[in-house]
This record gives sequence, structure tokens and C-alpha cells, in this order.
Amino acid sequence: MRVNVLYFASIRESIGVSAEVLQTQAQNVEQLRDELINRGGIYAEVLSPNKVLKTALNQEMCTPQSPLSEGCELAFFPPVTGG
Repeated sequence: MRVNVLYFASIRESIGVSAEVLQTQAQNVEQLRDELINRGGIYAEVLSPNKVLKTALNQEMCTPQSPLSEGCELAFFPPVTGG
């Protein structure tokens, strides 16, 4: 299936792209994150399971088990901090 992946803030800066379209067999958010981590390099570092990240699926907060669908939009972003 085709998934539109968006990267925000420090994730975007580290990876060097703000968005990409992926063809994937992943069925949920966690599986897609694992696919990206398996690319190695900066993807493995920035998206590591040890990193706390927020994800939104079709502009709504989601969980690692949230199912993906054809043409969906998945966004990765760091937790927001305030002062």
C-alpha cells in the first residue's frame, strides 16, 4: 500500500526531508516505524524505539497499533515541550 509519511521539527532536520511516499506491506504504525528503522543510518538513530516520538495518522494522534490504510498520512514528531 502507499503511505504518505511526514517528518516534523528535529526529525525533519535530521533526516533531511519533510515528507516521502512509501510503498509498504506494514499493517500498522509500529510496523512502518520498524521498516524505516531497518533502513539504518539516520533513520535508525532518529526513529529508534528508545526515542519518545508522537505519531498522528490522518491528522489525529494514534498508537503504535493503529492500522494503516491505502493513501493514509502518517506524521512523526518529537514530544512538544513548553515553558
